[in-house]
Amino acid sequence: MTRRTALQAAASAPLFLSASAQGANDRVNMALIGAGGRGRRVTEAFVEVGAPCVAVADIYEPNLQKGLEVASSGAQAYTDYRKILDRSDIDAVLIATPDHWHVPMMLDAVQAGKDVYCEKPMSHSISEGNRAIRGVRATDRIVQIGMQRRSTPWIIEAKKMVDDGAIGHIGFAKAQWNWSVSAPLDNSTLPGKLDWNAFVGPAQPRAMQPMIFRKWRYFWEFSGGNMTDQGTHLMDVIQWFSNSGTPRSASCVGRVGAMSGSEVPDTFAATFEYPDMIATWTLNYNNDYENGWTIRLEGDKGTLVLDGSGYRLYDAPWKNNREPVKTVQDSLPTIPHVRNFLDCIKSRQEPNAPVEVGHRAVCGPHLANIAMKTKRMAFLNPEASEIY
Repeated sequence: MTRRTALQAAASAPLFLSASAQGANDRVNMALIGAGGRGRRVTEAFVEVGAPCVAVADIYEPNLQKGLEVASSGAQAYTDYRKILDRSDIDAVLIATPDHWHVPMMLDAVQAGKDVYCEKPMSHSISEGNRAIRGVRATDRIVQIGMQRRSTPWIIEAKKMVDDGAIGHIGFAKAQWNWSVSAPLDNSTLPGKLDWNAFVGPAQPRAMQPMIFRKWRYFWEFSGGNMTDQGTHLMDVIQWFSNSGTPRSASCVGRVGAMSGSEVPDTFAATFEYPDMIATWTLNYNNDYENGWTIRLEGDKGTLVLDGSGYRLYDAPWKNNREPVKTVQDSLPTIPHVRNFLDCIKSRQEPNAPVEVGHRAVCGPHLANIAMKTKRMAFLNPEASEIY
């Protein structure tokens, strides 16, 4: 058997995922906290797999009404998420709020006895991520971070091939995200009622500006920006596939292009140093070349390229093997990750993206943001608890 034939056979081997056949069919009542676009889409996935959404909380009236449209019939509306946590008939909550609310709401929820599906990035800082781990582990609650690549069958398949030696040792990895979405921020009057103070919450008080609420991801008090938003997904895959843990240093430069009014860059380049690997993470929201995300893992025996349409595995040397050994074309659904969470609610086993995974995934992006802001290299200890 040739190496190429062996790789093809390994790639087509059956997968055994953690989801049980019956777990997600048992009724789990869930509630949505944060009914923006992402929260509504993930809620639709919960309802589709049989977990009714019985309550929706949001501090912006138009979003609250839109959330009720995707929730189950008879769902109750709230402007204070804590009233959801007081309800004994709700088993789990989906947190899809701005980043600065993730950990406070997560800890409130687990202390109230709720299981939690929390959108990424898990935390707003490295220290906050460590606090989340301690708080969750002080309870018996199931927490899944919304990093759906961890439950995507073709990505799990690619991970197995890498573990089996398909590309050898990964010495360099590259993550990239290009979109043409940057534009000046809109500061026109918001339609509908907004509770601004509830939106700001644990952040530093500041005057209300419509563009901050519309595009909260582009303001440091409320988000880690594009660095942690998309970087959580991509750097997680790099660290997962390379078994590398968190980076020990990061450097980064960035700029604001067309997105005038933004505090955070819409173009940046970050470099991460691991004990046995170097990785880069670049984003350009002013150019759509190779539109979307790409991860390239370069090993001493081959190269694996993953993107939004699947993966391509190349043998080495590439100059003599320019056609991929294996190609898989597929989509990136949310449902398998939701189903994994629901199954784990029943089994009380660890989900595919628990808080420790969520924390490690965003440590590198947090470190790169620090390097970018301070214009110097930033370092992280092996326990991911001290920045220097």
